[in-house]
Amino acid sequence: HSQEQTPDYPSGDGDCAGPACDCGSVPCGMYLWNHSSDVIVNGQTFQDWFIDSYMFNEVGSSPLVSGFFWDDIWSVDDPFSPDLWPNTSTDIGLTTADLEQLTASWTANMDALKERTISEGKFAWQMLWTGGGANNYGGTCPTPLVKESSCAADLEALCADDSPQYEQRAMMYSFGPGGCSGADPSSLPDLEADLANFLLVRGPYAWLGHGWLGCSKDYLYPDELSKDYGEPMGQCAETETPGVYAREWSKATVQMDCNTWTPP
Repeated sequence: HSQEQTPDYPSGDGDCAGPACDCGSVPCGMYLWNHSSDVIVNGQTFQDWFIDSYMFNEVGSSPLVSGFFWDDIWSVDDPFSPDLWPNTSTDIGLTTADLEQLTASWTANMDALKERTISEGKFAWQMLWTGGGANNYGGTCPTPLVKESSCAADLEALCADDSPQYEQRAMMYSFGPGGCSGADPSSLPDLEADLANFLLVRGPYAWLGHGWLGCSKDYLYPDELSKDYGEPMGQCAETETPGVYAREWSKATVQMDCNTWTPP
């Protein structure tokens, strides 16, 4: 599905970099669904087919399947949309108006898919909140929601009553450094800070872990993740000491000192 990857050439999934694959003026190995299509096929709109026949076929509807990973997006603002290869939309020949229409249609179809997924008692990675606006799509390569360079500002925003993780979204908090490249999951250099910040800001549904870091890796599972901290007794807030944030749990007091980037 990518300009970069063409199946079976030169082998396997196939990284088909030029000049090995020269398709002339048309990018190689790219296929896309037209989310804006209004054609009726076999009595189904595209959205009907996409949700009922593609996502929730006999496999997606199986009780053995509890969740999904919906890769790639349409976005007016993302230069990599709809692929991880720059300028894909330009190469395809899409105008700004085309991209705006496809993005709007894709968003509507995904909103309908999210509703169906929830109604089926299932979930998807992209329904997680990994930061940003309340309606943001869950990122594949998340970074910690609280960063050392902006610790106090991050916690101030995440401790606010209207932060999405409390009532609107299930939160995914990434171990540092996060991202999809350069991180080694067998080492957690900011474990204490990440765990403290996670416990400070998490809502009723939250995960602490990693984004996509590849297969065949060793993932460290420290003892701190198995401890029982109880239930949160309220939301986090700044203490009398500027830059120090705290939250009471039924079995622990969690604090973070942004001045030193350490839990006191």
